[in-house]
Amino acid sequence: MSLPLRIALSLLSRPQVHRFGPDRSQCAELHLPRGTGPHPVVVVLHGGYWQTRYGKLVCRPLACDLARRGYAAWNLEYRRLGDGRGGGGGWPMTFKDVADGIDALAGVSAPLDLSRVSLVGHSAGGQLALWAASRPTLPLEAVGSAPKVVATRVVALAPVTDLARARVHAEQLLGGAVEQVADRWQQADPVRAGAPGVPVLVVHPTHDQTVPVARSRTYAAATGCTLVETAGSHRDPIDPSSEAWAAAVDWLGPAG
Repeated sequence: MSLPLRIALSLLSRPQVHRFGPDRSQCAELHLPRGTGPHPVVVVLHGGYWQTRYGKLVCRPLACDLARRGYAAWNLEYRRLGDGRGGGGGWPMTFKDVADGIDALAGVSAPLDLSRVSLVGHSAGGQLALWAASRPTLPLEAVGSAPKVVATRVVALAPVTDLARARVHAEQLLGGAVEQVADRWQQADPVRAGAPGVPVLVVHPTHDQTVPVARSRTYAAATGCTLVETAGSHRDPIDPSSEAWAAAVDWLGPAG
């Protein structure tokens, strides 16, 4: 089954929708598994170079698959760069939304085990997941510091780990070049920030033409995280039938 068809079929699911702010993009879908719980949680962060034309729908098949495996999946949306739906992102809005969206789990009336919270992010969402995992170590005045919900591990799927290679997109995201807003780059850029302090798995297809696998190799060598290379291209990890996703869920292990 093709990924577009899986995305279309995922529209048949009926997750709970939770809002954590007034903007239409400040929301998350909660996909609950069967059973009484409490259920471990996986926060899912989509990619798309932080642009408005990409949204959480592309990761709904992953959320549905995680719920089938016994996880509560929190498919998170956030404000992004550009005009139209989701616009108004960048620094600090995108990062604040990711932080607030994760912390909103603390107020959800559902049988969730918030001592077992994993982050799964694809592409630019991988960068955001790595940043979010590092929130407990951020300076108190920094965006996203002092989290209410702390992640215990991260799966980064074909992630953006070197913001300098993202060029103009990264400068738009952070509101300036590295020499202009060095503190933002230090906190948000995975290669500058270093290991986030929790176990990290990076899964990267070797034929990725969007974010070359060499960048994940460099990040893994610098941080000591686990790197698994698989067949396929950039979008393969968000296909639940892919080798890349199989590696991710194998590392996450059973929900029970």
